[in-house]
Amino acid sequence: MSGEGATRVAGRWVGESTRRRLDVHRRALRREVSRLHDRRRIAAMTILIITFGIVIAGIMARGEPAGADARAYWAGVRIWLNGGDPYHPTGPFLPYVYAPWMLPLFAPWALLPWDVAWFVWRGGTIALLLWTIHWAYRQRPLETAILVALLAFPIGANLDTGNINLLLTLMLWGAQFSGPVLAGLLWSVATWMKWAPVLFLPVLAPRGRLWGLLFLGAFALLSLATLPLTILQLDALFGFGARPLRLDYLVFLWALVPYLWRRTEPFDFLHLAWWRTKIAALRMPKRHDVGRLVRAFLGLGAPAGGRTGAEGP
Repeated sequence: MSGEGATRVAGRWVGESTRRRLDVHRRALRREVSRLHDRRRIAAMTILIITFGIVIAGIMARGEPAGADARAYWAGVRIWLNGGDPYHPTGPFLPYVYAPWMLPLFAPWALLPWDVAWFVWRGGTIALLLWTIHWAYRQRPLETAILVALLAFPIGANLDTGNINLLLTLMLWGAQFSGPVLAGLLWSVATWMKWAPVLFLPVLAPRGRLWGLLFLGAFALLSLATLPLTILQLDALFGFGARPLRLDYLVFLWALVPYLWRRTEPFDFLHLAWWRTKIAALRMPKRHDVGRLVRAFLGLGAPAGGRTGAEGP
């Protein structure tokens, strides 16, 4: 083939390749433009933009005083490594109030300088939170935007103080996208730290529930093994003084999103008929029915000749 012919073939191939790419971009652009005519998506984007603006403004207004709770975790590990008592710190730090065997879990992060540690803590939390919002928005845009707006205060409060509530909520998210062992571990760690996540056991897959309860038992043994420090922990926890209404705990409601958004009717529990069905199912179950329900709930195999429980929530 002559040089001129090769040039024509190459030009034709490049032209076809370019046209194919342009067609792909054109279709993608057309699809995005069509979304702009969806009133529900426009409303969702408007709500999210306003909500993000309010949360960011609140966080920036706080400035230096932010991060008191995260600083307590950071200082508690450093005091412990230096042989001190993290449950009764000296200086401008809140006490560390979690299980003593959890102190090493914070250690890799707490060894960073405070400015770096705070940036990593808050930045990582925001990145994970945005990932969950992105996932939820792809499933149900308007419902996601409304829920984010309703939870704007607890989300902002946790981002401001650096409280671990939001990270535990994100751990419950991760548990719903993980295998049974990791799901059980994430749920049990979150539960042992705050106890509020115990209510989220049903959103896990059955085998994840079983592993979660097993890990919870192991954590109880760990707390008994570190009993002198565990007593100090309980003393610090219950001697913390008067506790106001903790609205920041409402952030745990965000952990229900994966479970609800993957249902055909996420809000069917708002209908009276749903409650009637559930109440009817709970009326005086027979003894063998209770055992079968427990086995199915924990993903355990049915007895010989029986049926195996469901594999998902």
